[in-house]
Amino acid sequence: MFWQKDIEALSRKALEELQLKRLKQTAHRACKNIPFYKERFSKLNIKPNDITSLKDIQRLPFTTREDLRENYPYGMLAVSKEQVVRLHTSSGTTGKPKAIFFSKKDVDRAAELIARCLIMTGIKKDDVLQNMMTYGLFTGALVMHYGAEKVGVLVIPAGPGNTKRQIALMQDFKTTTLHLTPSYALYLASVMGNEGLVPRRDLSLRRAYLGSEPYSEETRDKIEKFFGIDVYNSYGLSEMNGPGVAFECVNKNGMHLWEDNFIMEIIDPDTGKKLPEGEKGELVLTTLCREAMPILRYRTRDIVMIIPGKCKCGRTHRRISRIIGRSDDMIIIRGVNIFPQQIERVLMGIKAVAQNYQIVLEAYDQMTVRVEISKDLFDGRVEHLVNLQNEITEKLRSELLVKPKVELLEPGTLPVSEGKSTRVIDKRTL
Repeated sequence: MFWQKDIEALSRKALEELQLKRLKQTAHRACKNIPFYKERFSKLNIKPNDITSLKDIQRLPFTTREDLRENYPYGMLAVSKEQVVRLHTSSGTTGKPKAIFFSKKDVDRAAELIARCLIMTGIKKDDVLQNMMTYGLFTGALVMHYGAEKVGVLVIPAGPGNTKRQIALMQDFKTTTLHLTPSYALYLASVMGNEGLVPRRDLSLRRAYLGSEPYSEETRDKIEKFFGIDVYNSYGLSEMNGPGVAFECVNKNGMHLWEDNFIMEIIDPDTGKKLPEGEKGELVLTTLCREAMPILRYRTRDIVMIIPGKCKCGRTHRRISRIIGRSDDMIIIRGVNIFPQQIERVLMGIKAVAQNYQIVLEAYDQMTVRVEISKDLFDGRVEHLVNLQNEITEKLRSELLVKPKVELLEPGTLPVSEGKSTRVIDKRTL
């Protein structure tokens, strides 16, 4: 099922012609109206008219999150404030926040992209979507909300937290669809399990959309099996409108990135050199339709790869893999590069592991993985715990090429999160 078949199934040739047309328009608008880009173009000795093919995008300047912060609050705005109808910002936990502006057209277009995403997962007007993302300056909840309403879905703007109320809402209003973080989905599963709820029997759920945090395929499998639903991976970031930049179709074999709205590149994060399809690297995105705040070649820091070949669904927009990691989240232990998702993938593939874990980094390259396991394993038979501890340690060593210390904990020992989780505690910087 399509929302906009004439765009979603556009031929590659026509899609690339549309991209080039919109890239030229975006470059002109950015260079003319945003001093930051005007200065960068001048330093590189290029002009918007120099763009004659899609390959010329590599001549344009990169934009980084530091650039956005340095131009906070209004420095990246391409229109007058009178044309802006919404502001979102990043958390700003590592310095100044990033201000992201939307015109009315930008809000409508972001909703259209979410509508495409929802329709290709099979959602219909009789569905009920319970939105558990944070409403406010974070883009995730509001953009999904507007897109779902555009499709005609009943939206429950629940926000995160208050888990018992969330469950009551699901039961009372026959919620079919959830939008939440993977860590909260795991927490929700643990609460339901403790209360003896069986989702297949007690709820009406059909699907869930997970976003805002990278997570592993093993985590998806665990969530799907507990709830008895289809879980779809979504990708977005505030700088590019929020959720709906890329989304899985029913085939769940990579996320279609909407190339009529964005140009994607995969680059070597160290050299900035463009990489071919099938190689993993840093995702770089250029907006093609943003009115209030066009962004050229934004370095997302997300490590992905483009999946070669056509999708069975008939959409021609290329697919990216799930987020393999973030270049700035990479942990270096004894000279080995490690992504937290590698650890999660191992842990969530072990049946005895519960929902919660934590990675603690300490001085002298010491890494401890603290993991909660099933309560029934704490039955006094020490050899069972020793065997499980050895199994987890060996599987992590095999995956990471580094042997961590593993601590087994009873469920409920680690702090829980009803929003974004903090998986890594780096005591080396404290």
